[in-house]
Amino acid sequence: MSDTNNSPGTGDQTLEFETDYELGQDNIRPMGLDIHNPVFLVSSIVIAGFVLLSLANQEASAAFFGWLRPWLTSTFDWFLVLSVDAITLFCLALIVLPVGKVRIGGKDAKPDYSYAGWIAMMFAAGIGIGLLFFGVLEPVYYQFSEGGGASPLGIDQSQPGNEYIGVVGTIHHWGLEGWAVYAAVGLSLGIFCYNLGLPLTLRSAFYPILGERVWGWWGHIIDTLAVFATLFGLTTSLGLGAQQVAAGLNEVFGITPTPTVTVLLIIGITVIALGSVLLGMDAGVKRLSEINMIMAVGLFIFVILVTGVGSAISRYFNVMVDYIVLLPALSNPFGRTDTSFFHGWTTFYWAWWIAWSPFVGMFIARISRGRTVREFVICALVAPTAVCALWMSTFGGAAIDMLNAGGAEGVKATVIDAYKPEGALFGFLKELPLYSIVAPIALVLIVIFFVTSSDSGSLVIDTITAGGKMDAPPVQRVFWCTLEGLVAIALLLGGGLSALQGAAVSTGIPFTLVVLIMCYCLWLALRSESKKQNG
Repeated sequence: MSDTNNSPGTGDQTLEFETDYELGQDNIRPMGLDIHNPVFLVSSIVIAGFVLLSLANQEASAAFFGWLRPWLTSTFDWFLVLSVDAITLFCLALIVLPVGKVRIGGKDAKPDYSYAGWIAMMFAAGIGIGLLFFGVLEPVYYQFSEGGGASPLGIDQSQPGNEYIGVVGTIHHWGLEGWAVYAAVGLSLGIFCYNLGLPLTLRSAFYPILGERVWGWWGHIIDTLAVFATLFGLTTSLGLGAQQVAAGLNEVFGITPTPTVTVLLIIGITVIALGSVLLGMDAGVKRLSEINMIMAVGLFIFVILVTGVGSAISRYFNVMVDYIVLLPALSNPFGRTDTSFFHGWTTFYWAWWIAWSPFVGMFIARISRGRTVREFVICALVAPTAVCALWMSTFGGAAIDMLNAGGAEGVKATVIDAYKPEGALFGFLKELPLYSIVAPIALVLIVIFFVTSSDSGSLVIDTITAGGKMDAPPVQRVFWCTLEGLVAIALLLGGGLSALQGAAVSTGIPFTLVVLIMCYCLWLALRSESKKQNG
């Protein structure tokens, strides 16, 4: 491939790519597979070795990951926070700058999916089980932490006006800045693939600065890092989902949530995900995502009706005002005294969002052809922030109200008295009418979220390891879906929640630098595309 106008990275002149690079030209095809040799082999061998070592040395793994996460989040806190701040400002600027008119796929490109289908898939991939796992847990934990130790910015929760500071802290972690990371990666991949004709893989976004070297070892390193970040970020969510499903089975059917039950759940749900993977994007992932969104909206409507529509709306607007007012302080890494909130939660979340960004970014890039940059950023950044805030303020805010009124014993038992986060949602639902009907529905919803995360993640990893091909043989998607389940099992048995979170942070931190450089390359490409599309 060659740049016909100038050398990579010169900026002002139009970037033109003559595609003599064939997708998969350096792939190997044993037994009908389509493998991008170094990326697939290095990634699969290292990850398989990690699974074997973790399962063979479970106590040592637990001790290692128990040390790793707090060390990383306290050492690299400033780097993570400032990086996410910069990415967020960059994305917001794209909404108002002239480059916002650039259309993914060219000025005549048409969207492949309706708004409803597009947004449903984006949410199912980007949020996963997070809303269900943390929607009650996180606001309550911040609000009622002993001595205010986990309160955002050290704000006294007992003072008037701070009744929902726990919800504000939760919105910070699920709002603007996390979605900005997804938007930056997704937009980069969409522009470089659909506008400039490069393979849909992470290395393509670095062509403006690396040139032909992007098809060599520099590119292999970038894609391999992306595979590691995606896999470990994804298995963190899968592990959390399995624990919550186990807690739900205990609540609904009385099944004791032992490690064996959790492992069997991961195996069973991975098998279901395999079926969705084999059906493909439209028949599998899209259909499950739409079912997911319908069920999630149904659960939300039920909760808001039985807990009070008026109080939910009032609470939402109050916490959104507080969020906007406190956002500059929450986004400042220096001079923080709220170390439990900042190190225990914020820096972990930023590393986790960044670890998820290759997966979610590539997935939303695949489904976003035909959208303008402005449309893409608003729908992938501003709209999800508003919806996540509404969910958290409805579920978490209602749980806080119940606890203040002396109720919600199930939430109190799982979040305050004994930290059992996987049981918080069901403890909350116990306080509402029709629990025997709503609890099984919530359990099914968690399972579908689990499946959609696994199958869409498998499609993304397979695309990366096949050199950007979107129609690689199905057996490869089966391989990666199976390996995701094995990694989730290895992490759960080798350290539980600490191991899951430690793995996500350890891959998210080095990938942060990749995302920052990607934003610069995206800016070069958008300026070029703006000139071409404006004629």
